[in-house]
Amino acid sequence: MNLQSTVKLANGVDMPWLGLGVYKVKEGQEVIESVQAAIRTGYRSIDTAALYGNEEGVGQAIRESGVSREELFITTKVWNSDQGYESTLAAFGQSLSKLGLDYIDLYLVHWPVKGKYKYTWRALEKLYADGKVRAIGVSNFQIHHLEDLLGEATVKPMVNQVELHPLLSQLELREYCANQGIQIEAWAPLAQGQLLDNELLQQIADTHGKSIAQVIIRWDIQSGIVTIPKSIKAQRISENADVFGFELSAAEMAQIDGLNINRRIGADPDNFNF
Repeated sequence: MNLQSTVKLANGVDMPWLGLGVYKVKEGQEVIESVQAAIRTGYRSIDTAALYGNEEGVGQAIRESGVSREELFITTKVWNSDQGYESTLAAFGQSLSKLGLDYIDLYLVHWPVKGKYKYTWRALEKLYADGKVRAIGVSNFQIHHLEDLLGEATVKPMVNQVELHPLLSQLELREYCANQGIQIEAWAPLAQGQLLDNELLQQIADTHGKSIAQVIIRWDIQSGIVTIPKSIKAQRISENADVFGFELSAAEMAQIDGLNINRRIGADPDNFNF
């Protein structure tokens, strides 16, 4: 495996195992430089969202990267206030225009907004049928949201992007998605820094001559989880990608699994008000 290694989604589209997340990365130079550093390092997957307010910078960085569009995998998401059928189609058009692209590789429903996400999903199915997106999926969906959606969907979500890290390993959801052929993707894989002084992770990192962040990213990949760590520092972006030259043992994987305490850093998908 290497930084360009991919997993095949249910519809046959190849998605990189590792990408750059740009949540809270400032529009303008900060996001342009972060994305360009990632692409220079060898990243081919970039994950943004309408909410992040940096789609234009991501698009500029892509255009200036010198890497062909076909080699890249770009994800964006429809925000909650735009959910619904017509409004989602309009929001997609805005995202496409800001990114300056002809198509999106993966479009996600950002949160399961009650009473709206099924209409939003119908819009994603249309975008998919029209060839404007190569894959469609959801974000922050629990099992009951997925079951509700699958009751009416004509296209099954190909990806479910959720908060997932060793403190919140989402095992039940991962098993459910695996059985449904839905690829799990982790946001906040490093628990927004809350694990970077963990004693057990430090011991495992020392064993391999790696950082705690690298150990967690490696745990993701060996667990079959697509992951999108965020950083704005070129050195850290490069370090986060240097996870293909070592392997965690079964015992180490089990030790990391054992850190789970079902602790969320972000909002609860069953109780959010945005």
